[in-house]
Amino acid sequence: MSEKRKVGVVRMECEGKGGGFFLGSNTNLAFFFSPTHNCIKRVLSHWILHIWEMECPPKVCVQSNANLDVMKAGSILRKATSRMWKGYRHYKLQDDGKTVMYKSSWAINSYSTFSVGDVEEVREGHQCEVFLSMPDEFPPECCFTLVFRGRRGNLDLVASSAEEAQAWIQGMRMLIETLQNMDECEKLDQWVSDLFMTADKNKDGRISFKEVQRLLKLMNIAMNELHANALFTMSDMSQTGTLDAEEFFHFYKMLTQRKEIIELFQEYSSNGQVLSHCDLEEFLREEQLEGERSHEHALELIRQYEPSDTAKIHNVMSVDGFLMYLISAEGSIFNSEYQHLYQDMTQPLSHYFISSSHNTYLLDDQLKGRSSVEAYIKALKRGCRCVEVDCWDGPNVEPVVYHGHTFTSKILFKDVISTVAKYAFEVSDYPLILTIENHCSIEQQTVMAELLKNILGDMLLKTTIDGKVPSVLPSPEELKGKILLKGKKIGELEQCSDVDNLESSDLSDEDKAVDTDNQATESRKSKETLSKELSDLVIYCKNVKFNSFEHSGAYSKPYEMSSFSESKARKLIKEAGADFIQHNRRHLSRVYPSGLRTDSSNYCPHEMWNVGCQIVALNVQTAGVEMDLNDGLFSQNNHCGYVLKPEILCNSEPCFDPERPDDRKDYCPLSLTIQIISGQQLPKVSKKEWSIVDPLVRVEIYGVPLDQTQQETKHIENNGFNPYWNETLQFVVHTPELAIVRYVVEDYDKTSKNDFIGQYTLPFSCIQPGYRHIHLLSKDGTSICPSSLFVHIKIKKAS
Repeated sequence: MSEKRKVGVVRMECEGKGGGFFLGSNTNLAFFFSPTHNCIKRVLSHWILHIWEMECPPKVCVQSNANLDVMKAGSILRKATSRMWKGYRHYKLQDDGKTVMYKSSWAINSYSTFSVGDVEEVREGHQCEVFLSMPDEFPPECCFTLVFRGRRGNLDLVASSAEEAQAWIQGMRMLIETLQNMDECEKLDQWVSDLFMTADKNKDGRISFKEVQRLLKLMNIAMNELHANALFTMSDMSQTGTLDAEEFFHFYKMLTQRKEIIELFQEYSSNGQVLSHCDLEEFLREEQLEGERSHEHALELIRQYEPSDTAKIHNVMSVDGFLMYLISAEGSIFNSEYQHLYQDMTQPLSHYFISSSHNTYLLDDQLKGRSSVEAYIKALKRGCRCVEVDCWDGPNVEPVVYHGHTFTSKILFKDVISTVAKYAFEVSDYPLILTIENHCSIEQQTVMAELLKNILGDMLLKTTIDGKVPSVLPSPEELKGKILLKGKKIGELEQCSDVDNLESSDLSDEDKAVDTDNQATESRKSKETLSKELSDLVIYCKNVKFNSFEHSGAYSKPYEMSSFSESKARKLIKEAGADFIQHNRRHLSRVYPSGLRTDSSNYCPHEMWNVGCQIVALNVQTAGVEMDLNDGLFSQNNHCGYVLKPEILCNSEPCFDPERPDDRKDYCPLSLTIQIISGQQLPKVSKKEWSIVDPLVRVEIYGVPLDQTQQETKHIENNGFNPYWNETLQFVVHTPELAIVRYVVEDYDKTSKNDFIGQYTLPFSCIQPGYRHIHLLSKDGTSICPSSLFVHIKIKKAS
């Protein structure tokens, strides 16, 4: 952003205020005026001229190169969807550098588009199921796959030559990287550019007032026509009755003046025009609660976010810089210190919540959904550290993976393991647990064991890390880069030939005799149905049937774990929650969804986390509040898939009961006050042009039963563009360590269920106090920039 652009913005604010009028982003101006009134028109023309001369719209673009030139010229590519269908389509990168247009060979005037921002990655060669199913049909050097975010399927394409394929591969990767490296301000500027292109129907580089009116409805704002026309006329510096891209940028700037930011800025500004270093330091200390850190941090913020070089030299911040700071990652509600790897990773595995997936192989429901290795890739890329593999006998002694006795499709076990080998540690270096649901014959189990060893190699843990039987589970740090098998095991770990026998308990001789009888019975059953080769690969995650908490406390080894259905887990939580916590201090527990959830829906995981269950497995392919909570919990600690449980769930004393959190000796409830101030550029729910959302904000608290609550604001009619609530919600949080806060925005409807607009979920412990922006996410957990909420947060001891 140039110095001229900065001065223009400040001049606009000062002159607008001093002249007795204020062009805010709200539809209700201080007073309306006629754009034909000569006196006012001359004043406003003079005022806007300063902006025109001093402020230029941003140009978000990528430097042209040979690859982009090929993409912009367009290519005839074959789209492969199966062995039976490979149709030709024309693909072309648009001049905006972020939209790809495509149409079928039979289409004349109609075409479709997709955004480069929706593409997560580009894979070269035969790295998808379609190409792997027909490896000899197309040369790998001509093939590539575009992987989209969310639930959209992959796009598998074949170029006419290796050179053409590389142009698209390298070009797309460069464009994706450019978009990913944008900060919030650049993303907003890009969004404005997108708006202009949407409105410019005939692609002549100009838009009329009627097109602007239609665009305002697409932008979720119902504006007085006189007001809109006044802004349009002031922006039409060429006096052509239309706006070009630069003129539209000025129209947007006037439309989006944020009075709440300007008022906050002026409250702390000594002279009403800039924040001095001391002004900013006071804001950081008083509002953002930064304390001693505020002095140096104020200087750093000016250096980082102030667009004016002159302001930087004088260590002051303009309103533009102030806004850039507030919408940046540092101004986010999520404390950036907790986004890094900040937790102790050297405690026993049982002391961590572990991001876990159920029926990982499914892309859809568990009755007739499609099984795919792509589902494993998606789960691993979102940080899952425990994935499930349902194994069944396949033809030609080739084990297959699918949901048994259903109409779900089947995939080869070896393809699943090959995929796991490639993506296991792409996002996180910490251990990955493979939950083997074994329904195979002993013959095919032996094949599975060989495949696991051959494909995974040294990544597969084949013995204890120190050659000894553990008295406690090893830590994530000790198991870094290792894949652990969870499944049934013949006999005990102590009986393995490559580990030393150690005293593992202080049981009496009588107790040991009872335990030995139980083990002998279980061992005989296992030998009848389990391959020794597969059994030997189970080290720290031996699956055993749960008997009782008393039995596990007396007899179970730390490497033995049990699985619980959601209903069984709930029953145990209700009957013996404190005992469940004690059990989970030493042992791993896995909870899985009910078999009646044929639609692959999920249960709320927080109930299981409250008692320390580590492996709370969810259907990650199914979006909803349950996955929002899961994503929220694991958004901290560098998304590594492991989150250290709070002290109350790890220490044996004092005993914690989630049903009675106020019985704790160190009980200290906190008061959470949230001022919901405003919203910015909320997405439309309905595609109908006339439809504009009536947004409301609901804040939901999840945690121990006493913390389960929610409150919401009133709805704002016909304004999703810049709704202003300025409402305060208050909560008391009794167990902050286990609380998760979800912000959800909905479109109010008095006759039916409200429509979802966006959400953001994070642990209570990761909330930053002060004035913060909440950057909203979609149902799939992907960004819907520039949609956000502006809030003020206060956290203190409850009185």
